[in-house]
Amino acid sequence: MIYVILIGCIFLCEWFLKNVVEAWGREKEYKEILGGKLYLTKYHNEGAFLNLGEKRKKIVAAVSLVLSVFCLIVFILTFFKKGNTFLKTGLSLLLGGAFSNTYDRLKRKYVVDYFGFRLKRFPKLSKVVFNLSDFFIVIGAIMAGIGSVE
Repeated sequence: MIYVILIGCIFLCEWFLKNVVEAWGREKEYKEILGGKLYLTKYHNEGAFLNLGEKRKKIVAAVSLVLSVFCLIVFILTFFKKGNTFLKTGLSLLLGGAFSNTYDRLKRKYVVDYFGFRLKRFPKLSKVVFNLSDFFIVIGAIMAGIGSVE
């Protein structure tokens, strides 16, 4: 049950944060925090990572939905088996983030991204804007991959 709660918490926290961001300022206004190492902004990502596929929003949304459903099926198949906590936790993180971003793609027609890093050594990466779901998806996918070979 804790895994379902984790998925719900990630989704609801992101839903709340994205709604706050939507009400905050104009798109692409930047507010630096943590001594300029991190910035907050509002960015509407109409594609996938780095706006890939922004001209094909319906395809990106469909792929996002299909992948989310596939991961949900894997999660359900592993949920009732004993053990493999690492895999279940990874899938929970992945699903919480995936559900949030897929919801945005289906409901808003874009994903709300809201923070980035100022990296002096990698100035091009400083232009990439993220949301927390992106990190949950990546960390969850890595954990699920590792957990699946146990």
